[in-house]
Amino acid sequence: MSLKIALFGITREIVGTSVIELPAPAPATVGALLDELRKQYPALGELRSCAVAVNNEYASNDQALHTVDAIALIPPVAGG
Repeated sequence: MSLKIALFGITREIVGTSVIELPAPAPATVGALLDELRKQYPALGELRSCAVAVNNEYASNDQALHTVDAIALIPPVAGG
């Protein structure tokens, strides 16, 4: 089972592409995915915050993930 993750802003710059596909962690949850992404891309762990959206809604760390989910990594946003 693999998951497709869309990346935006600084997360895209860190990873070097706008979409990645990774094997689903076990268990396949948002928190486990974030842990795996931070292992593979340590600079992601240096961000002050990074949210995950699943099917266009912000997701908690315990939310289960499925191969059909639209997953996006949302970087911190500054406004003024």
